[in-house]
Amino acid sequence: MCGRYATTTNPATLAVELDAIDETDDSGSPNYNVAPTNQVLTVVERHDRDHPEDPARLRIRQMRWGLIPPWSKAAEPGVPAKGKPLFNARADKATTTPSFRDAAKKRRCLVPMDGWYEWVTEADGPGKAVKQPFYMSHANGERLYMAGLWSVWRDRSLGDDAQPLLSCTILTTDAVGDLAKIHDRMPLPVLRSNWDAWLDPDHPAPEELLEAPSVQDISDILIRPVPSLVNSVKNNGPELLDRVADEAEQMSLL
Repeated sequence: MCGRYATTTNPATLAVELDAIDETDDSGSPNYNVAPTNQVLTVVERHDRDHPEDPARLRIRQMRWGLIPPWSKAAEPGVPAKGKPLFNARADKATTTPSFRDAAKKRRCLVPMDGWYEWVTEADGPGKAVKQPFYMSHANGERLYMAGLWSVWRDRSLGDDAQPLLSCTILTTDAVGDLAKIHDRMPLPVLRSNWDAWLDPDHPAPEELLEAPSVQDISDILIRPVPSLVNSVKNNGPELLDRVADEAEQMSLL
């Protein structure tokens, strides 16, 4: 699964790099401890609303991490009721699960990140256990793009005054290679060569893009133990990515 990640990009930079339209209203700042319900950056491909006949363009949008199905009720005017935190969705079930199947057909996105965190529970003396966090990132520092789905929620009781709330979820799949030693699930990466097919707003994604990556596809992902500071969402800074003693890594990967 993917319940925390780090990202240091901002929407303007991302828009330039991808030749995309920045539709956010945020200058952006590094977030080393992204958690569910946070506002996150996503990449979508959509047609212009006023000129739907024009080719679809890449767009950078800000969304709430934790998908809110369109039929969700409102807790109060303009505020969706709390429900199960849908920040992850199983890739192998996304096209059939009611909360995700509509988005899987026509609202797919990419979620950019520098890397993600997972935890391994380790023994720390008789009857004691500690959760050691690990950070997974590309060996050369390249940004990772994970498969996501997104949704638009409106409080229909407000009629024309209803404001759209965009939200997203990150798809997960069976972990492969050394990543399976950390956790049995992992976020689903989308190779650059598959972006067009994955983001295409006019056609469903090929089924093979929902399959687990090959070991070769994730061979450049590095795994390193990081400080327990990341365990608390209150902590947020580059020190969360520091490598800790190699003993932690050796214990968990043997």
